[in-house]
Amino acid sequence: MFVRRRHAVAAVLAVALLTTGCGSPASSPTPEPTATAPSPTDSDTAAFAAAEATYRAYVDALNAVDLSDPTTFEPVYALTTGDVQEADRRNLSQFNAEGVAVSGESVIMRVEYNAQSRSLHACLDVSTVALTAPDGTSLVDAERRDIQSLKVSFDEAGTRIARIEVDDTARC
Repeated sequence: MFVRRRHAVAAVLAVALLTTGCGSPASSPTPEPTATAPSPTDSDTAAFAAAEATYRAYVDALNAVDLSDPTTFEPVYALTTGDVQEADRRNLSQFNAEGVAVSGESVIMRVEYNAQSRSLHACLDVSTVALTAPDGTSLVDAERRDIQSLKVSFDEAGTRIARIEVDDTARC
């Protein structure tokens, strides 16, 4: 996730956890929408709505995680599959076992749908998210960017997140 390059608790906390140190600096200009983008079809609109709802629910679930209470992890797992779920299970369990604390919230700044790849590009503000070891040491990568630029891929139904990766091709 991200702490110590454990990509995905970012998504764990999407959270500062995608603290791989990616994304664009907060001072980067907001890109203009592309005027040549094709209009979405009804099926594209429905796919975007499902994917966006899933991603927003995932970020909300991560924001609600209490690392000292494993029962708060279940809503995160319910929205993921495959490698993302495995990484979330591993990281959340490890943070719990190590007594790590999380504070702050991830905030979705923008979400755009790519109909061709059936994925989302998300700009996620993790500037207030902190992971702290029991001794008070920050576990957040010093090079983590406050704004994460992510590509989020889904299962066929668009109801579970299958992959989250840094998207250096897009600016937030």
